[in-house]
Amino acid sequence: MRLSKFANAVGVTLFGALFCVFIIQIVARFAFNSPLAWTDELAVVLYIWMVLWCAAFVVRAREHVMFDLAYNAVSPLAQRIMRLVGSITLAGLVGYGLAGNWDYIWFMRRERTPVLDISFLWVFVPFMFLLVSLVVKNVWSVISDLTTPSPQPSPIKGEGV
Repeated sequence: MRLSKFANAVGVTLFGALFCVFIIQIVARFAFNSPLAWTDELAVVLYIWMVLWCAAFVVRAREHVMFDLAYNAVSPLAQRIMRLVGSITLAGLVGYGLAGNWDYIWFMRRERTPVLDISFLWVFVPFMFLLVSLVVKNVWSVISDLTTPSPQPSPIKGEGV
């Protein structure tokens, strides 16, 4: 629960900072007719961080967009099998790509943003947070599906458990 509150607080802080930078840019551009380059760049960096951080730690799996028409039409056992296949596949593929993604992000540390001179390592490191969280969440889903007892079919036809 504490980690969830912390993740939410970071997401809110990132959004608040993005909003403040956006307002500063609007005031500078339209009130003083003097756009600020640093606000554009910082807004992009904050947006990247906010989206990737929240996708990794704030938005729950059931809140993501899903196409679950086929999933909802099958039995609980078939749903479990679909979850297992999907979770194993996603954890495996993302896990396989972790090293390559980190190598590229680490390689980008020598490149810097043009105005604020921020290393691209710091711009794109939340992408690694997202990838690691995908692996952890999907491994946890596999463990949960394998250790939870299978739902029993309802004695009344058409009534799910």
